[in-house]
Amino acid sequence: MRLVILSRREELYSTRVLVEAARKRGHEVRVLDTLQFDILVSRRNPELLYQGQPVGAVDAVIPRIGASITYFGTAVVRQFEMLGVYCLNESQAIARSRDKLRALQLLSRHDIGLPPTVYTRQAEHVPSCIEQVEGPPVVVKLLQGTQGIGVVLAETAMAAHSVIEAFHGLEQNILIQKYIKEAGGSDIRALVVGHKVVAAMRRQAVPGEFRSNIHRGGTAKKIRLPAEYRRTALAAARCLGLTVAGVDLIESNEGPMVMEVNSSPGLEGIQKTTGVDVAAAIIEHIENEVQKKIEPPRRQETKKRAKKAI
Repeated sequence: MRLVILSRREELYSTRVLVEAARKRGHEVRVLDTLQFDILVSRRNPELLYQGQPVGAVDAVIPRIGASITYFGTAVVRQFEMLGVYCLNESQAIARSRDKLRALQLLSRHDIGLPPTVYTRQAEHVPSCIEQVEGPPVVVKLLQGTQGIGVVLAETAMAAHSVIEAFHGLEQNILIQKYIKEAGGSDIRALVVGHKVVAAMRRQAVPGEFRSNIHRGGTAKKIRLPAEYRRTALAAARCLGLTVAGVDLIESNEGPMVMEVNSSPGLEGIQKTTGVDVAAAIIEHIENEVQKKIEPPRRQETKKRAKKAI
């Protein structure tokens, strides 16, 4: 199988383990810098160039699209889709997950637990928005933030108003979200591949910090995910159309709540914490999906040969 991994840097842990897993299974792998593509659009003839040259034959693509290049990255993935190449996560699904508000709106249409959330652009509406989410305290989030960046816990209404005013002054879109006190600064990362949760870990924030991201100094341990949490993680990924997703869940008095769904989840933390070879699970899933695309024409050819023999 000819596999392309879209990644800015080959030495990144997640990219590296995906390359190793694919090569162990006998596949040809290329790591291509997402920003080095040129997209050619013409009548009935979509083309994709890499560093000025035709990209060549590709069977499957693994998008590792950073948040800062979402627009161009999804355009590259979309062009691969137009060329008939299997993409692990589709462009539309990546775009849905990157917009936190859009993702929450889609999830809210289904029976999936979510922390009460308000989106506003009016400073005078902030006091009533805080009441809507049963605060203070409240969590204020940037719509485009990652790895805990742009997430602030506002302990008082005055603090919330100041933070929101500052973000709005920088022309940033924010969400106001209920603070789930009973979670105690911990959350669960469930790694979904296809129709399975292949690994799960509980992350705990350091003392004095409510963000549990490992990038923020949080610790993690392997857990066996309860059935209700597994169902919620799978439903969230399916709702957004993601084949591979890191689903962040929080434990509340009302059951599991989805905090975020990541379309390019980092593999280092969860592989090292759980001992699960998530990269191998991803490659195996791609093999199965690409095989499904190949099998129907082969079956048709077999039928034609059988008719000729008769």
